[in-house]
Amino acid sequence: MPDSSQIPIYTLAEQWLSQDRDPKTRAQIETLVDSKDEARLEQLLRNPVEFGTAGLRARMEAGYSRLNKATIITASQGLSAYVEREVKDACLRGVVVGHDHRHNSAVFAQLAVRAFLDRGFKVYFYPGLSFTPQVPFAVKHLGAACGVMITASHNPKDDNGYKVYWENGAQIKPPLDVGIAKCIQEHNVPKNWDISAVAQDLNVVDVSASMLDAYVEATKVHVQDIEQNRRSSLQYVYTPMHGVGAPFAKRIIEAFGLPAYVPVPEQLRPDPDFPTVAFPNPEEKGALEMAKAAADSRGIGLVVANDPDADRFAAAEKQQDGSWLAFTGDQLGTIFAAAVLENTRRQGIPDAKVAMVNSTVSSRMLEAMAHKDGFHYADTLTGFKWMANELASMEQQGYHIGFGYEEAIGYMIGDPVLDKDGISALAVFLQLAAGLHSKGKRVADYLEEQYARYGYFVSSNLYFICPDPAKTNRIFSQIRFGSIGSGGSSLDAQQEEGDVVERTEFVRPHCNDVLRYPRTIGGFPVSYIRDLTVGFEMRDVDKHEGPLTLSESQFVPEFPVSAGSHMITFETRNGGRLTMRTSGTEPKLKYYLEVRNADNDRQAAARDLQTMVQAIADELVQAKKNGL
Repeated sequence: MPDSSQIPIYTLAEQWLSQDRDPKTRAQIETLVDSKDEARLEQLLRNPVEFGTAGLRARMEAGYSRLNKATIITASQGLSAYVEREVKDACLRGVVVGHDHRHNSAVFAQLAVRAFLDRGFKVYFYPGLSFTPQVPFAVKHLGAACGVMITASHNPKDDNGYKVYWENGAQIKPPLDVGIAKCIQEHNVPKNWDISAVAQDLNVVDVSASMLDAYVEATKVHVQDIEQNRRSSLQYVYTPMHGVGAPFAKRIIEAFGLPAYVPVPEQLRPDPDFPTVAFPNPEEKGALEMAKAAADSRGIGLVVANDPDADRFAAAEKQQDGSWLAFTGDQLGTIFAAAVLENTRRQGIPDAKVAMVNSTVSSRMLEAMAHKDGFHYADTLTGFKWMANELASMEQQGYHIGFGYEEAIGYMIGDPVLDKDGISALAVFLQLAAGLHSKGKRVADYLEEQYARYGYFVSSNLYFICPDPAKTNRIFSQIRFGSIGSGGSSLDAQQEEGDVVERTEFVRPHCNDVLRYPRTIGGFPVSYIRDLTVGFEMRDVDKHEGPLTLSESQFVPEFPVSAGSHMITFETRNGGRLTMRTSGTEPKLKYYLEVRNADNDRQAAARDLQTMVQAIADELVQAKKNGL
């Protein structure tokens, strides 16, 4: 399709109608044309849905800007052409395709299979419902050329997605996304809509049973003492949040010899409308209320959950005072890291050969654990596409893949799945809870032991709603340049009147700007800055006083730089770490703040945290002035 920005909207509509063979989506565009609703046609047709490192994700409607049969076909045509070109023996090695229970997921998956078959690929197919980690597991286990999972995870019910895994079993990362997107543009007319004979095609292999068996067997490496598991009297409530997780959770729990779960009946069966929750995400406030109520009614003190496609895991535990503690994503990350380290030691793997990673917006407690215990640690950009590929690279260097996580309740334990996996996380967590239960302990007690050993970490991950992109840019310009005049980027820009924060003066002649970051946040000296928007990273910032002229090769970040989004990280001498960034999908200015107290002084950590939270609003974002 030529540049759609130059095509009249009714011409775009005619073009769509000439290609679309789905009566439902055709009728939607025809109705809008008849009613001359140009604004709505613009929304649906003008800007094609973008393929990125997360693949595709959008609302299910008609048009180039949405997910529908036509855009699924063209995505699959382009992807199959790209994989055939870039991966050796791709057609012979095949592609893995799976889908969740969302509206249209099964049909979208079959259309993807059809496109790969037409390209000459062997297809390993999950014709029934699958949980997302099954696809990357099968790609790696079978040595396939790539994988496609049709899912929108815990997005609202009207959304769907097209998630792509590369030949190593990890999500794609740049520049693969750019190459695939270009290939999709080259194959943007949907050709084959016929899925009637997909399941019977000789090049389609149903791997539902064989790959589940292989997955369970591979995950059993984490079983510590199956006889102890079988003796456990642990009781717990489980919810798959109206998703696909229940039968797979049952299978892995049985394989570990653990007690069966008590279900939340209203949420047990797959339901694409998610009728009992506002958002089908166990991380959302209130999402576990029904599960906790079921636990309360039976005198049970533990609740565990998967999100709808079962790649995430959440847990809550009743405390001695009768209150429920919903573990944060970082707290669960700490619990898993400690449990994994105990298990690798049982297996005789030296700590120095164990690799663990987390995202740069997740807790630094994992880093503190690595410093104390000596395992290999790295942080990465946000997203498992970065973490899984980093761990895969470490494995090639001779390290044992131990654990990776992000604060958004995603956990990767071991190497069978190079992505977050809520089913294996569920089993490992329950095994830990069962062992602690036999000693009269809670999981919260185990977390307390980690704080005593590594120091106390307290966090605040929040956001400001800012629907005006220009205002968001001005706010980050103020943080970065100390001035909102002319974007704050010129060499002669002055510190804004009323700005009482002392600032750096890092002159970059090659960029014609002066970086004027705050030297303190809430009165605490800034020791480290990393700005992945303009490409700057400096340690011991507080030791550089006065003006400093930088060359183009100085203080360049290790992480990739992207001028298209804002992301700045500060560290302070009181053990604080703050990352501020924009969201790619929502009108939010997000921040991730954590304070560590190495002496486990919780009151001091809490005070420092609150001081910094206030400083973010008053000094950095200037929330009142900006109407946030």
